[in-house]
Amino acid sequence: MKNKKIMVGLSGGVDSSITAYLLQQEGYEVQGVYMKLHNIIEGYHENNLESIEKVAKFLNIKYQILDLTKKFKNEVYDYFVNSYIDGITPNPCVICNRTIKFGAMFDFAMQNDCDYLATGHYASTDGKAVYEAVDKSKDQSYFLGQINKEVLSKILFPMSKYTKEQIREIALEIPQFKEIATKKDSQEICFVENEYIDILKRHVNIEQKGDTLDEDGNAIGHHKGYMHYTVGKRRGFYVHGAHEPHYVKSIDAKLNTITVCKKDRLAIKEVDLKNINMFIDKSSLDCTVKLRYRSYQVPCEVIINKDKKTAKIILKEVVYGVAHGQIAVFYDKDEVIGSGEIVKVTQ
Repeated sequence: MKNKKIMVGLSGGVDSSITAYLLQQEGYEVQGVYMKLHNIIEGYHENNLESIEKVAKFLNIKYQILDLTKKFKNEVYDYFVNSYIDGITPNPCVICNRTIKFGAMFDFAMQNDCDYLATGHYASTDGKAVYEAVDKSKDQSYFLGQINKEVLSKILFPMSKYTKEQIREIALEIPQFKEIATKKDSQEICFVENEYIDILKRHVNIEQKGDTLDEDGNAIGHHKGYMHYTVGKRRGFYVHGAHEPHYVKSIDAKLNTITVCKKDRLAIKEVDLKNINMFIDKSSLDCTVKLRYRSYQVPCEVIINKDKKTAKIILKEVVYGVAHGQIAVFYDKDEVIGSGEIVKVTQ
């Protein structure tokens, strides 16, 4: 075991720091890598690297800085911005995991003659599939649904067996880690400090008043600009004479309109997908699906088309407010068996 080299993706937070610590305790030869992805938040890299320096010094390990700013901008950041411009709701963390963390960073680890790459994700893998973590409140298996299954045999997730509270307790017992242990959790999207709207304002005029429509296409109110809204949102637009809550049902970026309805009209029974990524080789599945990160698993049937790139989900329970651009992740109990990007919903 002692001759096994492992690269740990270090972020400056408690999860990745304890990941390195636990693996070293197990006998791995640990080294670190910090990915430089963007320059959007002032002091972001300086604060992270200060924490990483302390961890590396305590563990007596080397770390490298991997500059992926150009790749991140082209493949994650621009995708995020352009998705909202096109009127769809992106999931940049899923794309980042596929192309950056378990794409470019994985390649970097292998190029440095490491046997494994480890990260602080709350998920599990047996080298063949991805599974939910013990701590369901922190589970990140959803975000791994699009990664290449070929990398799994070289990936370790030490956080899989722990709760977040246990990780903080381990860190608090180590004097050099106490400051890291009390750091706030990083935001879900690393380059969004407060609201996603703040990012869009850097690139486009989002304050463009438009019509709020009913399902028949009649103008029944107004809104402040379509990029302020996602499917299922119930506030921030005006409907003449409304006595019941209305929700965004769809967005038309070209016409700068949003269509709204009452909650029962958000109900979805079928979902079409593209960019299918499977961890098992089946064309028809009886399983469950998450249609967004903060949602529960819903029983469904998944039919993979002959091209193996597209699929249809037939839901066995009604789901409300499904947004184009989000990722549908298929589960067999706690095992991730595949995923795809939502391109169409049917009532």
